[in-house]
Amino acid sequence: MGQATAAGDGAADLPATGAADEPDGLPVRIVWSPELLGYDFGHGHPMTSERLELTIRLAEDLGLLDHPDLELVGAGPASDELLATVHEAGYVAAVHAAAEHGTRDPARGLGTEDDPVFGDMHEAAARVVQGTLEAALAVWQGRAVHAVNVTGGLHHAMPGAASGFCVYNDAGVAIRRLLAEGAQRVAYVDVDAHHGDGVQAVFWDDPRVLTVSLHETGHMLFPGTGHARETGGVGAPGGAVNVALPSGTDDAGWLRAFDAVVPAVLRAFEPEVLITQHGCDAHPQDPLANLRVSVDAQRSAAQRLHELAHELAGGRWVALGGGGYAVLDVVPRVWAHLIGIATHRPVDPATPVPERWRSMVRDRYGRPGAVSMSDGPAVRFRPWSAGYDPSDDVDRAVRATRAAVFPLLGLDPEHD
Repeated sequence: MGQATAAGDGAADLPATGAADEPDGLPVRIVWSPELLGYDFGHGHPMTSERLELTIRLAEDLGLLDHPDLELVGAGPASDELLATVHEAGYVAAVHAAAEHGTRDPARGLGTEDDPVFGDMHEAAARVVQGTLEAALAVWQGRAVHAVNVTGGLHHAMPGAASGFCVYNDAGVAIRRLLAEGAQRVAYVDVDAHHGDGVQAVFWDDPRVLTVSLHETGHMLFPGTGHARETGGVGAPGGAVNVALPSGTDDAGWLRAFDAVVPAVLRAFEPEVLITQHGCDAHPQDPLANLRVSVDAQRSAAQRLHELAHELAGGRWVALGGGGYAVLDVVPRVWAHLIGIATHRPVDPATPVPERWRSMVRDRYGRPGAVSMSDGPAVRFRPWSAGYDPSDDVDRAVRATRAAVFPLLGLDPEHD
């Protein structure tokens, strides 16, 4: 790509995070218990819970979970009443029937190739929802400074249907509850390779919620939505921001697009809470998408979102997992970095992957996994302020987003 220069004129790094303004005495909440491994569609399905176990094991072996200012908290299943704040009652009943009796309901996305029925379907999905909900309430109510739920981020679930490996929409339920608790401006930023369509759909007409999604173009990738022209409903113009990137976008283009859109729209919206989804399927090793975004670039984006949470939302930040199907080499490293950033113990990218973790992976899978917490050289990109290249596919995608939504947020697409 035209902007994929190394450290030449105008090249930049995303700013490093800092923790100097952390509120004294507040813990960081990590949602985790073995029961959360129940969200698993079975052998051979990409959405294996092994991704989650490997992530937590790596975070443990890196020493990220052994600190007195950290809360490791499990979750019970969310009630049907809570789920009904986002999901149709008939759909919740259909999930119960699928779990209890194996009843398929393809019209509601249950029993499809993407979302096959399994025995713990309702309880497992409801447990993920409760974990994200309690994390969001802890942050909103000042009982935690940040919270992470890597089992969450099930962003494709619709009010009346399962979709894209997602049964219940945990982010949607948590945001709806924050609004009920008095929040007036909640921002949701999604960097999964797939468009965050379910969360966008839930809040399409709600001006209190800003949804931002940075993803591979829907012309090439499921769910086929998330075009720049999708900017919110009649009740919330500018409430949806979509950056639809061309297939093959690499670190320099992805970070350039992030830098060109995400900070500006968040600053214009001035959120009271920031909820972020960190699906890591943008990596080149991922089997289900076509982007080329390294572990290091995804780490840089998480750092920047942490910084923006402090700048704009008093540090109130809830970080969720999401997609990511390179189970051994990518997901555990990206999400361990996320946990490190949220717990104010960021992992140096040059850190070797602990031998204890590699030995466990070798014994279980027959190969040891990645050697380092980095994919290679430092991530650099050319900032948007350095100029627009009309011949570059990434630049055209970014410009389309800025032209479509910036004026609706009171921003100048040419200068802000």
